[in-house]
Amino acid sequence: DRVIARYTKKVIGDRSAEGEIIRILDRANKTVVGIFESSRYFGFVVPDDRRISGDIFVPKDEFNGAKSGDKVVVEIVKWPEKRRNAEGKVIEVIGNVNDPGTDIVSIIKSFKLNETFPDDVLAQADKIPDTVTEDMLKGRRDLRQLRMVTIDGEDAKDLDDAVSIERLPEGKYRLGVHIADVSYYVTEGSPLDREALARGTSVYLVDRVIPMLPQKLSNGICSLNPGVDRLSFSVMMDIDKTGKVVDYEIFPSVINVNERMTYTNVYKILEENDEDLIKRYDYLVDDFKTMKELALILRKKRMSRGSIDFDFPEAKVTVDENGKPIEIKKYELTIANKIIEEFMLICNETVAEHFFWANVPFVYRIHEEPDTEKMEAFSEFVHNLGYSVKGINKIHPRALQDLLEKVKGSKVERIISTVMLRSLQKAKYSSQHYGHFGLAAKFYCHFTSPIRRYPDLIIHRIMKEYLEGKLDSAREEYLNRALPDIARQCSERERAADDAERETENLKKVEYMKEHEGEIFRGVISNVTSFGMFVELDNTVEGLVRVSSMEDDFYIFNEKQYCLVGERTRKTYRVGDIVTVQLVRADIPTREIEFLIVDDEFEEDDYEEENDMIEVKKKRSRKKKADE
Repeated sequence: DRVIARYTKKVIGDRSAEGEIIRILDRANKTVVGIFESSRYFGFVVPDDRRISGDIFVPKDEFNGAKSGDKVVVEIVKWPEKRRNAEGKVIEVIGNVNDPGTDIVSIIKSFKLNETFPDDVLAQADKIPDTVTEDMLKGRRDLRQLRMVTIDGEDAKDLDDAVSIERLPEGKYRLGVHIADVSYYVTEGSPLDREALARGTSVYLVDRVIPMLPQKLSNGICSLNPGVDRLSFSVMMDIDKTGKVVDYEIFPSVINVNERMTYTNVYKILEENDEDLIKRYDYLVDDFKTMKELALILRKKRMSRGSIDFDFPEAKVTVDENGKPIEIKKYELTIANKIIEEFMLICNETVAEHFFWANVPFVYRIHEEPDTEKMEAFSEFVHNLGYSVKGINKIHPRALQDLLEKVKGSKVERIISTVMLRSLQKAKYSSQHYGHFGLAAKFYCHFTSPIRRYPDLIIHRIMKEYLEGKLDSAREEYLNRALPDIARQCSERERAADDAERETENLKKVEYMKEHEGEIFRGVISNVTSFGMFVELDNTVEGLVRVSSMEDDFYIFNEKQYCLVGERTRKTYRVGDIVTVQLVRADIPTREIEFLIVDDEFEEDDYEEENDMIEVKKKRSRKKKADE
């Protein structure tokens, strides 16, 4: 929304200004997704977004075919006022709330994501050739004989980065990062370009991908598939044995990738010495070992300068053909993931620094220094848990990284990492250079994923114009005007994509757990609040144990120690404690999971090492029968 606000507190030193909204000028969100309910004379929509208070009234002549129990998109006609609900009209019926797929489509509509492309975009994509032709190679360096691979997840289809490695004299390495040259096909101002900007990013939901570009480009001519010629943008970096880039080149190229590798297979080659894979990829094994060597050097250098490295577990949710979740497990990041991560980071830093000193309009990836007030609150929080943070007023990322090292493996690691992350600013795109606090990097940008991120695509365009000497003063003036809005829009679409991805993951987690209501689990207390404690299971699912359900005592929240203490028994529940819980409710509409604390009636070694939920349930039932 665009609003008018009145200052209530001005800026004082590092303190932010405060204000109050006095008028709404323009509404940003004119549609709402929810469940339609009808009566004899009118209908109403219950919004999916729980932050929207009050149902939306729908007159009978605006139902447009909607029936009770349908998920619908409703357009707001009259906004809510005191003692009067909003009014709207149904503009789309998604489907019955119980139909397969309706849940994910509802989230897609809520975040204004488009699964289909406009006709003019598809028409432009259809005209693009499926292969690289000789006339496309003018002005490009031919790297088709250079040995290189892509390394991605098993299900990735939009392969936008390939890597090559060579050993140089004096312990140096030549790292090549080769990125799909999407800007050759997606020209500025074209239908493809306008649609890519509107989308901002590809969105990776649990059961589908909503790409930024049509599949003909994202999975076809732009994707660095093995054994075929592809147009690319290459960054060749000479890196010494301390991880310093001592020389580099940036240029357009043509490449031909040798192999499409997966993280799993590279990990098996490097860490498990898988004989079959080593035999199959024998000509690449030394390259993988060299990549690991260099990645560890780069990581050590990055950590030594203070880069903050959060270690939050990621979930991999598997669904069947009907969208029903059938498995949730932790997604483990291996050395193979870290190789690509470090190579992309050093490449992005090198590109950002080069174009900063070239003094041309650019789009940076920035992460501003944290707000002083939030850091003071965080410092007090960790102090109450027995830790300290140095230099709060002008904090260096190394101080936060040092703290993460201290708490690694402790019971409070998760809660301290979570509160720290919430105390930091959000990374975003900007036409101004402010550095990247979290990475402790002076220069940073996103250059390595132009198939799925618009900022990378526009950077490629600017880089190419600069290298070809086409950036005149008029063009620079235009870019300086246009880039701030482009950066802002890309940041907004990135946040919407992140929220949609998180929402679908949470939805499928609750759907999965619905099948296990009544079962017993082992979990770790991940957070404690005045109203209860959150317990996280080994598969990353998190649920709430309400204080009101803890009937063995009256529990008091100790806000300094972040624990619940029984008034009579002095029994204490702290962050990091392992507890046994029963799943009492998995509520799909609200995406909420509720647990009940179950008294341990058996010894610690009754559990399998894996903490398998079925095994725990069986052991409990056997114990119960023995007691009877």
